[in-house]
Amino acid sequence: MSTPVVEIAKAFTPLGHSDQGGRPDAMQMQYRNGYVYVGHLFSSGFSVIDARDPRDMTTVGFHPAPPDTWNIHLQAADDLLLVIHAKDLWKEFSAEQSYYQGSVGTRLAGTRRTWSAGVAIFDISKPAEPRQISFLEVDGVGVHRLWYTGGRWAYASVLADGFTDYVFRVIDLQDPAKPRWAGEWWLPGMNTARGEHPDWDTDRWRYALHHAIVDGDTAYASWRDGGLTLLDIRDREAPELIVHRNWSPPFGGGTHTAVPLPARDLLLVADEATADNLQDGLKHVWVFTIAEPANPVSIATLPTPTDQAYPVKGGHFGPHNLHENRPDSFVSDTLIFATYQNAGVRAFDITDPYQPKPAGALVPGPPSRLMDPRPGRPRVIQTADVHVRPDGVVFCTDYNAGLLSAQYDG
Repeated sequence: MSTPVVEIAKAFTPLGHSDQGGRPDAMQMQYRNGYVYVGHLFSSGFSVIDARDPRDMTTVGFHPAPPDTWNIHLQAADDLLLVIHAKDLWKEFSAEQSYYQGSVGTRLAGTRRTWSAGVAIFDISKPAEPRQISFLEVDGVGVHRLWYTGGRWAYASVLADGFTDYVFRVIDLQDPAKPRWAGEWWLPGMNTARGEHPDWDTDRWRYALHHAIVDGDTAYASWRDGGLTLLDIRDREAPELIVHRNWSPPFGGGTHTAVPLPARDLLLVADEATADNLQDGLKHVWVFTIAEPANPVSIATLPTPTDQAYPVKGGHFGPHNLHENRPDSFVSDTLIFATYQNAGVRAFDITDPYQPKPAGALVPGPPSRLMDPRPGRPRVIQTADVHVRPDGVVFCTDYNAGLLSAQYDG
């Protein structure tokens, strides 16, 4: 435990910081029953942190991944923790842009399998002691990200043999000890095993499901350079397309997260900044109206932070993830939290969705050391994920600087 160092705190009061037991490389996190579960980008596994007192967070366990395997994403609900297994692509594509450009499945086709691929399912009825109860396997590269808020169904982005990249799949957890794959959906052109061929420039653009967020019977799916789809999943065995929208080009792609605000017929869509110093262009969080689900229309973007010289600060500048309004978290359709990598965490007021306004900023100081093994990386913050408790306590991760907590005061 250490005192957090911050560069900017507007409407936020810093509370605590954890280096996660000496493994401060943090990607996605899940907050559940006072504990934070963190997937590591470089340390090959996940950690459990007792965050019941956000001012004094304690690491209580590290769970290593199998060799050559990523555990960077996870989901927690209903006393279950779902952890992804996939090939460690950071080792495969050490030049970062090569990871984001072109079809990963096509480039790795025929690679000898040395990693674990699928979803590990843990019992977390004892929150500090995850106990694996099953594993749902994939033949291929593996699983990238999940969506699970409890109940029978979970949702995954899956790269199986025969596909160009990650696609949408449903997981049936009726019996968590015996999970099974249910329905799936992909963008036409991705299923090479069926003889399909991409009609996009596969040397420049990467069409791949990052993940989908589900509300009711609709999955709001983000496809990196392939844009956005709304999927009808009333039949979990046979998802169907409602609409596909893509604004890349002319914009730079990287569509990462789509958060529905159903009470207002709005959808927030974040395009991830994936290159240093804006080399992939300025990215945005878009505000869509989905009053007519078959015709989403963008009506605004969230304001780009300008309180520092972020385009030349080093590292990535621009959106990464959004607070996803999980049922057990702070849920709002007017106050939005987003991570902006070297610009930290941002809060926005979208009471008027046509004119979003800044509502707070939390920019942590530089990491004390770099976990990123690539040579020449800048020592700057790269805020990755954010979760907000119902009481306004905010947790955010960084893939070099660990876990930070703060109180939103706005």
